[in-house]
Amino acid sequence: MSALSKVMYMPLQIATSVAGGLLAGAAFNQVWKRVGDSSEPPPNPKDLTRSGRQALVAAGLQGLIFGLVKAAVDRAGARGYRAVTRQNPT
Repeated sequence: MSALSKVMYMPLQIATSVAGGLLAGAAFNQVWKRVGDSSEPPPNPKDLTRSGRQALVAAGLQGLIFGLVKAAVDRAGARGYRAVTRQNPT
């Protein structure tokens, strides 16, 4: 990928990363409402009034969802870039 292509891809990459983070956060909150106690938000790992198991399950689930969404959004952004420029962004 040329230097110009890298410069052109950077704003797309930043925008898709922000959108992916927002999407992943919303997805995690929806999943947590169904998996966890729906009356309480996901536990903060530093909140010692909640169980350690619950905090670790929430953190693992959050990491899984964020990883999947990030990969999907990055892949979609790369495909969109390739469709427009006919160059791979790697």
